[in-house]
Amino acid sequence: MKWFKRFAILTAVLAAIAAAIPLFIKLDDFIPRVEKEASAKLSEPVTIKRLSFGLMPVPHLTVDGIAIGKTADIRLAQVTVKPAILSLLSATKVIRSVEVKSLVLTQKAIDKLTALGKSSKEAPAPVRIESIRLDDALIQFENTQFGPFDARISLDSSGQPADSTVTTQDGKLKISVKPDNAQYLIDAVAKAWKAPLGPPIEFDELLIKGVATVNGAEFNDISAKLYGGTVKGKASAGWLKGLQVKGSFEIDQIELKTLVPLVSPGAKMSGRLNAKPVFSASAADANQLLNAMHLETPFNVQNGVLHGIDIEKAATHLIKQGATGGETRFEQLSGHLVRDRAAHQFTQLKIASGALAADGNVNISARQDLSGRVNAQVKAVGTSATVPLNVAGTVHSPLLYPSGGTMAGAAIGTVLLPGVGTGIGAKAGQAIEGLFGKKK
Repeated sequence: MKWFKRFAILTAVLAAIAAAIPLFIKLDDFIPRVEKEASAKLSEPVTIKRLSFGLMPVPHLTVDGIAIGKTADIRLAQVTVKPAILSLLSATKVIRSVEVKSLVLTQKAIDKLTALGKSSKEAPAPVRIESIRLDDALIQFENTQFGPFDARISLDSSGQPADSTVTTQDGKLKISVKPDNAQYLIDAVAKAWKAPLGPPIEFDELLIKGVATVNGAEFNDISAKLYGGTVKGKASAGWLKGLQVKGSFEIDQIELKTLVPLVSPGAKMSGRLNAKPVFSASAADANQLLNAMHLETPFNVQNGVLHGIDIEKAATHLIKQGATGGETRFEQLSGHLVRDRAAHQFTQLKIASGALAADGNVNISARQDLSGRVNAQVKAVGTSATVPLNVAGTVHSPLLYPSGGTMAGAAIGTVLLPGVGTGIGAKAGQAIEGLFGKKK
């Protein structure tokens, strides 16, 4: 047993010497050199707060307080590198794992990393990483953020991702990515989750399956449950030059009462929506996508309320200064919508609700200003009249006012048939406008 005691003593001495190395070699002295070489490789200034070496539970190097970029667009609280010790003597160094704590990426950093990946033509470094672990990571967009989330990435012998998962720390979203020849299979599941970009729409359930390459992605199976209804469809994205998206969906029985204020703050409307939108957009980055969106869809809303305006009252009272406030209840509201760069065009509008029927066209500018024409059909003592009304005001404060022809016809009708002639004369006002070529 003497050999075992001698071996134990030798091991203890070697461990003591290894543990004492950091006492004789101050790793922080290497920080300027590491910063200089990293800055040259990334073409961005790199700063490091601290370097340290540890033996337990396995030998590892820890780097604290990394900031990349003039405005620190990439920040890493701590990076721990665990190498395969024997590989350090070979031509290809093997890193068992890289563990990153509290990574923060800004939108500016993502754009730079994308450009760097496209332009880099250098041969790969003689280092092979087997796994990457991210804890408490965060992506900061211009007005919102994604995360915090954790990620686990295993890499094959060529350094390509073999299996990856991303999970938000609240457990509401999980994304799995697996290689399949030259492409990657994407499977995402979300529950009670809000998208980080665009309106803060909450999904009760969201399922996405697709395929991605280095240049883009195709999502041919998308389904969601939200606001009492469902959405099914497909979409694609490309990022070779800027960012492009397109797709089509079928929307079934989504309640608008909660959804509308999210999409257009201050606006109020209720009812069950059915629609088939087709959309596309192209922009320099994700923050500009929504403003660049072009969307077209027929739509039908059932059993709802249009808040902010009473169409029937505006058609029967004919206030020259215009009518605002109140509400219009309807059994059905249908039409066709075109959205282009934040402006909306509603055409072929039809409203049906008991004694009220209306049709027309309404435009909403990018500044939320309203314009257009609504023809309201109202009943008055055994007859019905179609009253043309101009649309003005804003989405938050809509205004309906009678045209000049409508007011003239109403006045004539009141004189000829006091008590019942106002509505009949308003209908005649439509013909008066036609004679003079007026459409507003």
